[in-house]
Formats: sequence, structure tokens, C-alpha cells
Amino acid sequence: MNSSGVRSVARIVARDDGRGGTALPVLESDGPLALRRTRASGAEARVMLVGAMSGPLGGDHFTVRARVEEGARLSVGSAAATIALPGQTKGEARYDVRLDVGDRAELHWVPEQLISAQGSDLYVTTRVELAATARLVLREEQVLGRAGEEPGRLTSRLTVRVAGQAVLDQELACGPGAPGGWDGPAVLAGHRAVGQLIVVRPEFAVEPVPARALGEGASVVPLAGPAALVTAVAPDALRLRRLLDEALASLVRT
Repeated sequence: MNSSGVRSVARIVARDDGRGGTALPVLESDGPLALRRTRASGAEARVMLVGAMSGPLGGDHFTVRARVEEGARLSVGSAAATIALPGQTKGEARYDVRLDVGDRAELHWVPEQLISAQGSDLYVTTRVELAATARLVLREEQVLGRAGEEPGRLTSRLTVRVAGQAVLDQELACGPGAPGGWDGPAVLAGHRAVGQLIVVRPEFAVEPVPARALGEGASVVPLAGPAALVTAVAPDALRLRRLLDEALASLVRT
């Protein structure tokens, strides 16, 4: 690693192949980020992000860009949790995700958890641009500290736009140096795992998802436009995943 940290970029382009499937004309990655195509399911192409479990460290800057073109279907996951760690280089690490989904295209963005280790300082930004008839399932899961340790500082901002209109723009900061109250009853209430699920479906514009509690620690609210947001907190990553999986199943049945 040099004094300014590691820079790593991964790029995915998914395209309708005209034969009922999805091609991946661009699948590029370097440094700690590596992309691998896995077995497809029907019309959907599947990609796994691997190799990022040992970072980002302080001073690193990782970027992932994915574009799903008109009519294509793509699912992206990760092989393991990503762990934000302190590094020899002082300063904040950055992890930027940029997603673009075209008309009649569908993206499932479902990476494993992001773990904020003690002493780390990470700023994550996720920006999603969707066409009017695009579909999206996006899951974010954040775990504050490994077993028995305090968390690092973690700031996460998520922005989702549909047909140029913002449906969600929110930021959460946790850990040392974060604004007061992040661990209080209005935010995490002492929990150490927090997650959200964004589901965008054109039919939600006609029949919005009703706001409701989804068991203890989770709730769903409709967003402006064809979208719904699930927010969940839990004592650990396993319980958080269970809450979000149950929420997704309920929304798909809606």
C-alpha cells in the first residue's frame, strides 16, 4: 500500500442478449476487488464480488459500477462479508457504489454484510439511477464491531432516483465521532446490526405498499413513486438477515 491508500475499481455491464438471457460484455476489476460470473438462472446473469474481505483499510478508495441495460436482468452478491479495518495510512476509507438500471431491466444488489471493525473509519455511498419501468432489490446490512469489540466509525449514504426523481436520500453515521444519539432509542436502540431493503417495482406506483411493522425490529414504509423501504435493527447479523429475508418475501407477495 502506498501513502495514499489503495485504489480499486470494478465495472459490470449487463445487456439483453436477444435470446432470452443476459450477457455481460463488461466485467472488469482490479486490486482487492474481483468479479466472477456464476451460474445463471433463467434470464438473469449472476455475478459474485470476491476478494474485498480484507479491506477497505484507512486511506483506501474502492468503487463498484454496474449498469443494467434495457431488458437485462442481473443479480450481484459477494462471497463474504466486507470488513472495514484500520490501516497504516491515516484518514477515512471510501467505498462508492454506482448503479444504473434501464427500462424493463432488473437488478438484485444483495452483498454480504459490511462489518465496521474497531479503529476503522469508512464512508460508504450508494447511488442508484433507475428508469421508469426498472425493477430493483437492494439490500444493505451493517454490523458495528466484530464479536466483543467496539465499532469503528461508519457513515453510509444511500440515494435512489427513479426517472430522475429522488425517492430516497438518507445518511446514517455510527461509532466514535458520529453525531450524538446514533445508539439511542430513536436510531439503533443499543443494537449492533442495522439494515435496509429497497424494493422498486412499477406496480407500487399504482398500489403503494402500506406502512406497517414487520415483527420486532423491522418496519416497511412506502416511498414517493414506485418504491418501498424496509428498515431493520437486530442484535446480530443472523437475526438481521432473517428480518430482511422475511420482509422481502412479504413485499414480493404484495
